[in-house]
Amino acid sequence: MSCPHLSGVAALIKSAHPDWSPASVKSTILTTAYTLNRGGNAISTEQNTSATLFDMGSGHVNPPLALNPGLVYDIHPDDYIPYLCGLGYNDKEVRLIVQRKVNCSNVSSISEAQLNYPTFSISLGSGDHKTYTRTFTNVGLPNSTYTCKALSREGVEVKVMPNEIKFMELGEKASYSMTFSILGNVTISSIGECYLVWSSADSEYDVVSAIAIVFV
Repeated sequence: MSCPHLSGVAALIKSAHPDWSPASVKSTILTTAYTLNRGGNAISTEQNTSATLFDMGSGHVNPPLALNPGLVYDIHPDDYIPYLCGLGYNDKEVRLIVQRKVNCSNVSSISEAQLNYPTFSISLGSGDHKTYTRTFTNVGLPNSTYTCKALSREGVEVKVMPNEIKFMELGEKASYSMTFSILGNVTISSIGECYLVWSSADSEYDVVSAIAIVFV
């Protein structure tokens, strides 16, 4: 049932923001979702266990918040070309998708984790230090300041640079980098979860990114 519900929510957002790209619409749905039930407790699965990211994704959709998210992660069509090349598709396959000639050898390919997506799915091995970059677009208020709160998982250090971003006007973009490092012992083949939250100084907005970490 998630498909018709989300289609309706996406149509609602698009009607309020007709100039937003599909990526921006998806971003606002993901970053404003909630992970606690009405009682303030963790959302449960049908087995009455606490739901993980792989059970509920970013959480339950919150349409009123999705209409006014503060910040969005936008992706333009051309941004998918280095992503597709990085996934290993050949020139012919990418051309079929984007409907124009592409030469992947002339493209600076990126890994799937580097796409400007509102969530993170990464793999970490012993001694790894992996850094990823994301870019925000301000759709909330001009003259606004956001501070990050990286909720680290035990055994993993998360560093965000810068940890404060200031916007002067609507439509302004700003980037940050996020570095993940293993600090202690972790169980190989296990999966860790944590969240990155960018909160506005006036407490009007919380922009939440879910993070899944696979230990290899």
